[in-house]
Amino acid sequence: MSAALSPLIAATSEWLMLAFPSAGTALDSALAEVQARQAVTVAAWLRYPTAIDAELAVMAGLGGSGRLDRLTGLEIMEPADEAEWLGHAWRTWVDEVVASWATCLLTDPDLAGGAVAAVTAGEHGDGLPLDFRRLLAPDARDVRAAALLRHPDLVSPVAALHRARLLGCLGQGERLTA
Repeated sequence: MSAALSPLIAATSEWLMLAFPSAGTALDSALAEVQARQAVTVAAWLRYPTAIDAELAVMAGLGGSGRLDRLTGLEIMEPADEAEWLGHAWRTWVDEVVASWATCLLTDPDLAGGAVAAVTAGEHGDGLPLDFRRLLAPDARDVRAAALLRHPDLVSPVAALHRARLLGCLGQGERLTA
């Protein structure tokens, strides 16, 4: 697995948790974060299927969370000083396409299954013991913990941004959704 994707996966997962937080206990927050991280990992591996793709993306820049913040109504104040800016620097590692694809995977089990099948056969997962159970087969507690993150209507503005590209990447073309 490319180490270059680690900051992208961490930042994009963190952004999803800020935008669609768990309203439960500390355990619920942890379960929601695991689900977000699994979805983001699969989405990142799909978007950047090789280590070279990941390295090039990091060199070119990822775009940050600005558009996603505006779309979801997250009000992020401009940092007043260097110390405050450093507290927001992680947001530059957020990948909008990966966030969009992750929300698609969290709200569509069939799509998630196809995406996991695609990445487990790819370069990133080669030789790794992979377990995407919380993404693919969440139990009742997982679903409750990530209720906002998995709610199709709530995440639809983010999911819609790049859903067609995800479907194209998985060779599914545009599908009708209920």
